[in-house]
Amino acid sequence: MPEPDDFFPDDLETWSKLATLLEWLPAALDAQLQRDAGLTHFEYGILYALSRADDGRLRMSTLAGYAHSSLSRLSRAATRLESRGYLRRETDPADGRYTLAILTGAGAEARRAAGPGHVDLVRRVVLDRLTPAQQKQLGAITVRILTGLGDEPGWRPAKA
Repeated sequence: MPEPDDFFPDDLETWSKLATLLEWLPAALDAQLQRDAGLTHFEYGILYALSRADDGRLRMSTLAGYAHSSLSRLSRAATRLESRGYLRRETDPADGRYTLAILTGAGAEARRAAGPGHVDLVRRVVLDRLTPAQQKQLGAITVRILTGLGDEPGWRPAKA
């Protein structure tokens, strides 16, 4: 039996692999997007979510929920994106208590330009290494883990 503050050997084997992935993959995503587009993965995610939203606009609180981010972290990223002309913020006319993030034309173009390199990296290091069945399994496993972290589902693509 392991000590109360340690893992069973099989658990440690699984956890150590996942923990390594959690460290290496975000760094690789950030490095590629910084090199190719001058964006962090978080910033790209904001532009991507806005590009998929109706009229390219979402409430900041909705974006924060998608990213499981604090509003302050999201606000700092939005400020950086605003300074580059990629988005603008305005009060939600439907409810003045909320702020909308609105994708600009320049932001849509930046997202489109960054997309091919990002998709290539994700395919190379994740998707192409898995069979279609393993991809479905990974999706199911990820959802199970995410439900352990909270009730919010995070961002999901609209059904086609």
